Amino acid sequence: MYEDIFADVQLTVVEQPIEWKGNLPFYRGHLKELPFITGEGSSKKAMYRQLAAQYQEYAALNLVEEKEEEMTSSLLTADQLLKYYDGETFDGFSLRDLLKEDE
Repeated sequence: MYEDIFADVQLTVVEQPIEWKGNLPFYRGHLKELPFITGEGSSKKAMYRQLAAQYQEYAALNLVEEKEEEMTSSLLTADQLLKYYDGETFDGFSLRDLLKEDE
């Protein structure tokens, strides 16, 4: 039931053996693909809720970084392109066309 939440995003929850604190069960787990995301609680529901909250924060931060990388790669000038491509000309890529766009 709770596993379906993470299965949708292709993540696996690794549940540790149940520990007992007094007469109460204590659950611990982590995401197999992202072992630094951990959860614990007095119920499975609490553990999964903690895992989901931590994953949500992680995903939000990584989506912001990906968008920043995409934006910076599309804003290269002709000089920057020449620096990276060592002056080579590729199909559909013309230095003259680039210089005209900069004018």
